[in-house]
Amino acid sequence: MTKARTRQITKAVIPAAGLGTRFLPATKATPKEMLPVVDKPAIQYVVEEAASAGLTDVLMITGRNKRPLEDHFDRAYELEEQLARKGDQAKLDRVRESSELATMHYVRQGDPKGLGHAVLCAEPHVADQPFAVLLGDDLIDPRDPLLSKMIDVQRELGGSVVALIEVDPALAHLYGCASIRPAEWHGELGGDEDIVRITDLVEKPAPGEAPSNYAVIGRYVLDPSVFDVLRDTPPGKNGEIQLTDALRVLSQRTPGRGGPVHGVIFRGRRYDTGDKGDYLRAIVRLACEREDLGPEFRAWLKEFVGSGELDGATGAL
Repeated sequence: MTKARTRQITKAVIPAAGLGTRFLPATKATPKEMLPVVDKPAIQYVVEEAASAGLTDVLMITGRNKRPLEDHFDRAYELEEQLARKGDQAKLDRVRESSELATMHYVRQGDPKGLGHAVLCAEPHVADQPFAVLLGDDLIDPRDPLLSKMIDVQRELGGSVVALIEVDPALAHLYGCASIRPAEWHGELGGDEDIVRITDLVEKPAPGEAPSNYAVIGRYVLDPSVFDVLRDTPPGKNGEIQLTDALRVLSQRTPGRGGPVHGVIFRGRRYDTGDKGDYLRAIVRLACEREDLGPEFRAWLKEFVGSGELDGATGAL
């Protein structure tokens, strides 16, 4: 088999039009993507991940009340000037960091018709190039690079690539789940058993009916043929246009028609900020690992856990 020929991937798409209802009332006036994870908004971690993988052309799919996202990745001249006058170079560098990560573009989704529809909104910007999609609820630890590997797989094997994790079978109904088999060819990637061929996909299957316990998480590298499929994809789960349904179609296709679909099984550190409990755990884990915060915070955490205050806590606030 000859090596798949694919074009260089330079563009990332980040859907960010959701209402964040699971975090109300905090998200009544603040986009959920701007909720802080320690001292950076969650969305900045995602853009940093794209940039570190060489994707510095970033399109964000937004909606109403999402203007703070644009402001965050723009220059803040008044604030920068004030910090410069004070000689606070450390804070000045931190403020400028977000505006220097990538070339940012924005388009509004309009009607919230699902992830598939949000991705379809990116077509005028992406055109006929393969591209990455990163969902803001999944933060991937930079020490366990995932996106770069997915780009390598797409470059070697063509088609589209999705990220997978193994989940408890009892939780499989909460995810899009994949039916997999070994990939036929790994090219320069060697015999990596974490690269698999996807033969079927189901969005949030009924309990006990998942094709496997391999669940799709929020990282994709997509062939542009996905746009044609999405235009013909009827509303699915929850009455929305599901990206999973479009990828299911592509998984049945040959390379010349936009297929196949491969998966990269991820076994590294991932922080889910889409759930309140997981969001809090992500903050604690990341704070513990910070050089500037970790030592003092870990000491306090050990003292707090050992104090017995957690026993019978009622949450007075």
